[in-house]
Amino acid sequence: MATVGTANLAIGEMREFAGFRPCEQRYIKRALDIGLARNDAFKLWGRSETENTAIRRQYVAYQDMKTLRALIPAEGSMGEVERFIGKLVRMAVFDLEQEKISSFSAFRFLYERLLGAEARAYLPAAFCAAAALPQIRPEQRKLLLQSLSEAAATAPGWSDVDPSFYPEFIEDVEAA
Repeated sequence: MATVGTANLAIGEMREFAGFRPCEQRYIKRALDIGLARNDAFKLWGRSETENTAIRRQYVAYQDMKTLRALIPAEGSMGEVERFIGKLVRMAVFDLEQEKISSFSAFRFLYERLLGAEARAYLPAAFCAAAALPQIRPEQRKLLLQSLSEAAATAPGWSDVDPSFYPEFIEDVEAA
């Protein structure tokens, strides 16, 4: 029975990912390669010098990813939350100012995979904080903040089930 539940979860995650814009899908896959140290992003994703520069900047922005995973508050004390949210917002601002992620659902999808289910409860706050900062263009800021549903912003609880679908580079698709 657990296999059926896991398969349904993975299919739901695949459907959600398929609903993202192609540039969001590409950015999420590249970010996962960088943030999870899965592949050499320069070899897979660098089609031009501009992209190589963006990849280099993303490696720098994600350099604290391992530290951030270790900072996810277990008890939720204000000191733990402050350390975690500060680093998370800094990283989120980087991702949002690239203008490849245009909704909370794409942001959540990415960060649930980068950080794990334990971070889920903090993602709406980090998203709002990052999207509201002046580094984000006003038009983009409006779109981002409007993408956060009331249900996501006021959820009484969050699932502790880790994501099961981690999209990856597919040569035929990415080359096109």
